[in-house]
Amino acid sequence: MVISMTGFGRAKTESDCFSVNVEVKTVNHRFCEMNIRMPRQLLKIEDRMKKKLNQYIRRGRVEVYVSLEGEGVVTRKVHVDWKLLDEYYQVIKHAHEKYDVEGTVTLQDLLNRSELLHIEESEAGNEELENIVLAAIEEAARLLRKMRMAEGEELKKDLLAILSQLDTHVLELQKFAPLVVQSFKERLTKRMEEFVNGQLDETRLLTEVAVFADKADINEEVTRLKSHLQQFLQTLDSIEPIGRKLDFIVQEMNREANTIGSKANDSNIAKKVVDIKSLLEKLKEQVQNIE
Repeated sequence: MVISMTGFGRAKTESDCFSVNVEVKTVNHRFCEMNIRMPRQLLKIEDRMKKKLNQYIRRGRVEVYVSLEGEGVVTRKVHVDWKLLDEYYQVIKHAHEKYDVEGTVTLQDLLNRSELLHIEESEAGNEELENIVLAAIEEAARLLRKMRMAEGEELKKDLLAILSQLDTHVLELQKFAPLVVQSFKERLTKRMEEFVNGQLDETRLLTEVAVFADKADINEEVTRLKSHLQQFLQTLDSIEPIGRKLDFIVQEMNREANTIGSKANDSNIAKKVVDIKSLLEKLKEQVQNIE
C-alpha cells in the first residue's frame, strides 16, 4: 500500500467542562519523529498519545498541537494569610487607641492587600480530560491517515506510469544487446581485412569477438534490472511501510544501469541508459514521499 508521508488532520472534542483542539501535521522524514506541543498538565499522558499516533503513522516527522479551553481546565483557590491578617487588625486597632486617630478600616481595605489574600490557579488534571484528549488525538490521526492514503493513491499512479516506461526501455535494451557483438564483429572483420589484404585469420577474429562479447555482455544486468522492476511492482501492494524498501530497490536499479552503460560500447544502448537513469531519478523523487 502506497501511503504518502505528508498530510494534515484536525479534530475537536468537547464535554460539559472541556474543549480540546488537536492538529497533526506530517512531512517527509527518514524515521518516525514526533514532537507534541501541549499544556503542561497533559505531559503525563504523552506516551499514551504517541501510542495512539503510532497506530496510524509509521514514518515521517510528526508535529502535534494540543490546546485546551473551558472553565474546567483551570481550578482556582483563594488563599488568606489569617495570621498576618490578625496582626494587621491588631496593629490598626492599637494605633487607633494609642493615637486617638479618627477613621475606620473596612474589610475591603484589608482584602486589597496582596500579601494577605491571593488567588491560586492550578491546571486541572483528571481522567475525563485525558480521555477527551486521547479521543481527539485519535480522530486527528485517523483523518491524517485518510489524507495520506489519498495522496498515496496519486503517487502510485505516477509510479506505475514510470515503471511502464522503464519496462519498455529495458525490453529495448534486450533487443540491442546481441546487435552490439554483431556490430563489433563486422567492424573488426573489416579492419583485419584492410591490414592483411583480404587474408582473414578466422581464429584470431573469433577470439577477439569472444573477448569483446564477454566484456560487453549486459544480459545479466538486464535480467537483474527486470527482476528489480518486478520486485518494485510487487512491493507497492505490501501492507507494511514500503518507502525504505522501494528506495533500496531504486538504488539497485541505478547500479545495474550504470554497469550497463560502462560495459556496452554502443550509442543506442548509451541513449537507453540515459533515458533509464532519467526515469529512475523521477522514481527516486517520488519514493522519498512514501511512508
